[in-house]
Amino acid sequence: MTWQKRSLDIFLACVGILFFAIPFAVLFLFLMAVQGRPIFYLSERMKSPNEVFLLWKLRSMEMSAVNSGVTGGDKRARYTRYGKRLRRLRFDEIPQLWNVLKGDMSLVGPRPPLRLYVEDFPELYRQVLASRPGITGLATLTYHQHETEMLVKCSTAEQTDSVYRRRCIPQKARLDLIYQAHQSVCFDLEILTQTVGKVFSVRKPKARK
Repeated sequence: MTWQKRSLDIFLACVGILFFAIPFAVLFLFLMAVQGRPIFYLSERMKSPNEVFLLWKLRSMEMSAVNSGVTGGDKRARYTRYGKRLRRLRFDEIPQLWNVLKGDMSLVGPRPPLRLYVEDFPELYRQVLASRPGITGLATLTYHQHETEMLVKCSTAEQTDSVYRRRCIPQKARLDLIYQAHQSVCFDLEILTQTVGKVFSVRKPKARK
């Protein structure tokens, strides 16, 4: 990571923390009242092929002793009352600004993968994780919605895992490597701007036929 990218991360993460301080405090107290503890969910992710870190998120699902793999339709029954909305608006990822300040993540980069996928696709993730994982990225911006639509159709953990391995990992890696080849501060700012616009855009409901 260049010093310019790291400086941008620190500056914008601090701005983000200040901007979200009051809304996040309100959201924290609201979630405490309606869904109780724990408020945060910590997930082991990979920073590099050999380095792990704890990814911070607001909890959007009921706790479970068995919680491996990515989220698909097989986990729909575990969403908390407001969990889907948190994830759709990506408010559950606000605590990851702390991960950015710590240096575990960047604002822009590949989404940090789970250990089992890094271990099963070592050569692929050796290339992808040459970039610091990010809160958003080219793959997140252009592929996230399609990935969600595919995985939500899966009814078992095995099916979710199979679809993710066969269809999502290769496509996201291709986009992550395109980003890696063209990474710059200007490109990061463009991705961040588009991400914010996409999250807060007001979408008109489609007319029913």
